[in-house]
Amino acid sequence: MAIDYISFAYAATIAAGGVLGYAKAGSTASLGAGLLFGSVMCFGAYQTSQNPNNYALSLGASSLLMGVMGNRFLFQNAKFMPAGLVATLSLAMVLRYGARGLGLVQQ
Repeated sequence: MAIDYISFAYAATIAAGGVLGYAKAGSTASLGAGLLFGSVMCFGAYQTSQNPNNYALSLGASSLLMGVMGNRFLFQNAKFMPAGLVATLSLAMVLRYGARGLGLVQQ
């Protein structure tokens, strides 16, 4: 039973981004979304640490973040920070969990 450090780091990055968005711009939406998704991803990282095949929650949350932040980056403001960064990290996580789901990666 190995700890899924990559997923825990992703969860911490999402939560920290929400806190930073609140600190810099006073955005309560960033704070709420960052803490909500960071918490969901932290629980997902715990689940994948217990059972590497239990990645559905993490895949779903990463996919949702990728879609929302990718749309925001591509079609709304075209600024890499923070939307582009979150979309890129989320894409990496979706690919990671997708590869696990297809059996391309052994845990």
